[in-house]
Amino acid sequence: MNPKYKRILLKLSGEALAGNNKTGFDFDTIGEICKSIKKCYDEGVQIGIVVGGGNLWRGRSSGAMDRTRADHIGMLATTMNALALADALEAAGVEVRVQTAVTMQQFAEPYIRNKALNHFKKGRAVIFGCGTGNPFFSTDTAAALRAVEIEADIMFKATLVDGVYDKDPHKYPDAVKYEKLTFSEVLSGELGVMDSTAATMCRDNKMDMLVFDLSRPDNIYDAVMGKNIGTVVSEK
Repeated sequence: MNPKYKRILLKLSGEALAGNNKTGFDFDTIGEICKSIKKCYDEGVQIGIVVGGGNLWRGRSSGAMDRTRADHIGMLATTMNALALADALEAAGVEVRVQTAVTMQQFAEPYIRNKALNHFKKGRAVIFGCGTGNPFFSTDTAAALRAVEIEADIMFKATLVDGVYDKDPHKYPDAVKYEKLTFSEVLSGELGVMDSTAATMCRDNKMDMLVFDLSRPDNIYDAVMGKNIGTVVSEK
């Protein structure tokens, strides 16, 4: 069975790296995620990854700091996560590079699109840190932007829920899961699966997205192979 997708952009939440700890790193959880990514890598799939920073920093939501400075700290948190993920992927046998939207060349390469594409051609995964490099933009928006820039076949949004629902399934037992949606419906229904800027970027650039549950890490591999999981969001 051949992979359905040849190049993917995987969006991982920072919380996913914390496992049941909720904060910091759970290296057992990270290891399981990396095993699934390695299976995709072994199939020849080109893999770009954007990781959030919520396991290390949630200063913006507290309202206690200037928003720009809080977002700058958040960018540093995503870089810490990118480096931790790179280390675990290398231990799993994946050749990987970290690129950051804010220059910190002692730690990582600066983000250069053509260089990222060249890494893919050479069989390397690329982790993109620092979001877009600008405050007021979420890592979901960064993932949508990088997915479009690297011409990914699809954007995977690995979350703590097994798809998109009409309301929060953790709060409402009667929540209904969608199998397929358009980004216009996500925006008009205020479904909360991603921020409006990210959804608009995907919609306007015809970038499909698959939302699925990461509590079973092998869902990453199953999604690459085309198995019917999660919710597909597409404007096509």
